[in-house]
Amino acid sequence: MMYLLASRQNDGKKLNPRRDVPSYPKYTLSQETIEALKKPTFDVWHWEHNEMLSCLEYMYHDLGLVKEFNMNPITLKRWLLGIQENYRSNPFHNFRHCFCVSQMMYGMINLCNLPEKMTLTDMGILMTAAVCHDLDHPGYNNTYQINARTELAVRYNDISPLENHHCAVAFQILSLPECNIFANVELEAYKQIRQAIITLILATDMARHGEILDSFKHKVDSFDFTNEEHVTCLKMVLIKCCDISNEVRPTEVAEPWVDCLLEEYFMQSDREKTEGLPVAPFMDRDKVTKPTAQIGFIKFVLIPMFETVMKLFPQIEEIMVQPLRDSRDHYEELKQIDDAMTEVGHLFSLNITLSLVNQIPIPIFPS
Repeated sequence: MMYLLASRQNDGKKLNPRRDVPSYPKYTLSQETIEALKKPTFDVWHWEHNEMLSCLEYMYHDLGLVKEFNMNPITLKRWLLGIQENYRSNPFHNFRHCFCVSQMMYGMINLCNLPEKMTLTDMGILMTAAVCHDLDHPGYNNTYQINARTELAVRYNDISPLENHHCAVAFQILSLPECNIFANVELEAYKQIRQAIITLILATDMARHGEILDSFKHKVDSFDFTNEEHVTCLKMVLIKCCDISNEVRPTEVAEPWVDCLLEEYFMQSDREKTEGLPVAPFMDRDKVTKPTAQIGFIKFVLIPMFETVMKLFPQIEEIMVQPLRDSRDHYEELKQIDDAMTEVGHLFSLNITLSLVNQIPIPIFPS
């Protein structure tokens, strides 16, 4: 690895760059890819790491962030490599998830015409927070960290331990001169950028979902882009949307992410059972199915949040909100099928039991 983290539990290693300057193979983006990158329909599964790095690099150039912050383009490359190498190989919280969230942010920036309403500094904060938002995620959520009394939970006093850790790792990487994309930004401006990025990454803690969405709902009907508090709240909601936006994507792109998330959940719940810790029903492999995992989340978290954003940006309805409604309907149909199959199974089991008791032939299906 190019960078080794002091934060990784019990290894005691420092974040040190290699002496040589690694580079990822240059991938030239086709015009088709450039246009696709701006849309939520972008298929995130067909890309190698070096290609995703090139796409992220392109986004920073295309949005004018390299020019705005006077970034050294080589430093941008090194920073992106440092980012990629500090995402772990978890089933879900990995570098491809980082790319998904960043690509959706880039898409929303374009779809909502944000550069016409907000500053380039805001664009840089949104993109950089998206890229960094899950750095060094260990694959076990905040509930586990707190219940297991991990090093991270102790360090951050049980307050958003993972999100605080992602922030710390992000700024560890930026503290390296060869990775500091904000090296040419004046000190006061950098302090404001740093604080804004921290605010956005901390906003991705789902424990704060209701609080943040309620705050935005109170502002959206009289939203003022010249009001700093309003804009900060919008940025918090935007990164939240992007972080949990997989169901906005086409089914063939979105559904594999459900499998990845459930795999990570099951790893955690298995460990919790082994360690005698509480297990959340939605993470228990004996209690959850794909439809039950998704229906409530889509109906009560995703759709209400995106529909609130739609009040400010009506153009997202067709390309973002409608796919969520379609996804809800898809999983409700699957649940009906699952329920019907379960009922048939129960009836069949009952027939077997009755047949054994009465010693009569077992029918294949209930009559």
